Amino acid sequence: MPYIATTSNVSISGRKKEAIKERMGKAIELIPGKSESWLMLSFRDNVPMYFKGEDDPCAIMQVKLFGTADEQAYAELTEALTDIIREELDIDPDRIYVAYEEINTWGWNGGNL
Repeated sequence: MPYIATTSNVSISGRKKEAIKERMGKAIELIPGKSESWLMLSFRDNVPMYFKGEDDPCAIMQVKLFGTADEQAYAELTEALTDIIREELDIDPDRIYVAYEEINTWGWNGGNL
């Protein structure tokens, strides 16, 4: 049950969202036991954002996972997600954050897992 919310101050076209969706669907497999079949994504674009005092292109991805993962898996996913946003949205890696949250209780289909 991973969820990745991408927020940026640049425009994300429908075509770019589709490309990012496909690539994140593959990237999530870097976390053992996770796959696109349970991946939920959201996009917020054109959000007024400042990073390092400037409004140059920037983004943050908030990754929520049911359960835990090890540091190596997180490092590999951070690299993959950063590459996706750099390549698809032309945002410099030093202007991209990736934040992780591990969730112990996750509700789905009217119950908790």
